[in-house]
Amino acid sequence: MEYTWTNSEIKQTVKKLLLANGLSQRLLNQIRRGGGEVIVGTKPCKLTTMVACNQAVILKLPNENNDDIVAAQGKLTILYEDKNWLIVDKIAGMTTVPGPSNRETTLVNYVKGYLVESGSDDLVPHIITRLDRFTSGIVLIAKNKVAQGMIDKIDRKDFEKYYLAIVEGNLLSGHAIINKPIGRKDSNIRREVMSGGKKAITEYWVKNRIGDNSLVMVKLHTGRTHQIRVHFDSIGHPLLGDKLYAGNLDRMTRQALHAFKLKFLDPFTQKYIEVECDLPEDMLQVLKK
Repeated sequence: MEYTWTNSEIKQTVKKLLLANGLSQRLLNQIRRGGGEVIVGTKPCKLTTMVACNQAVILKLPNENNDDIVAAQGKLTILYEDKNWLIVDKIAGMTTVPGPSNRETTLVNYVKGYLVESGSDDLVPHIITRLDRFTSGIVLIAKNKVAQGMIDKIDRKDFEKYYLAIVEGNLLSGHAIINKPIGRKDSNIRREVMSGGKKAITEYWVKNRIGDNSLVMVKLHTGRTHQIRVHFDSIGHPLLGDKLYAGNLDRMTRQALHAFKLKFLDPFTQKYIEVECDLPEDMLQVLKK
């Protein structure tokens, strides 16, 4: 893995230049400990080396791999790809990352299989936008640790995630913001709105009303676990099929939630990347009835 940056400012250290271009302090610490090489001119140098204006700095990092992650084949729908990013449409029912109960057929396993097949040098997928197992839709993956560190420093206003959800009942307001703190009691997987919880803000727009249900577009302003599911349950409109939050199971067997749009500022190019993906068949069938 190799990246090049040119110093457009007055003379400064390599470290300052790399930080200004979005690299994380964590990655710089790895480089300092020998986990990479920085070259100015033709010679390797330290992070404290001074760089002149218009001088190039080359960063070389060892290829990434993790033998504990098994490569699997198939079940991958790619929406966008470049040197640093892979954006896929995850199907409902697929776990995002390996865990004790599944280490071979998660999204990460399929992405690694794809990277191996496509001849990539870096074989560790870094999940940026993780989805619950039964939530479908867009997942952003950094293809290397440089991209992972840089995306973490993007301002929230430059990183927008939108979902489509089918909720029970007819919402009175066509547009509203739910601002309620979310937490959990003990080790219970179920989250709740509670006074001692973490700040959570969800914005929604009603797109359609289908009988006794509503199709809503949702924008997350914070990223709490189960945030959309908890917030709609808290206002008396749980998602269809959401067993954990008492959603109606008659027409959906999983929570009716789909990550359909992602827009973010690419820290490498300073241009926006925007992708959308269609609703899955199970949600479309509910909307047709």
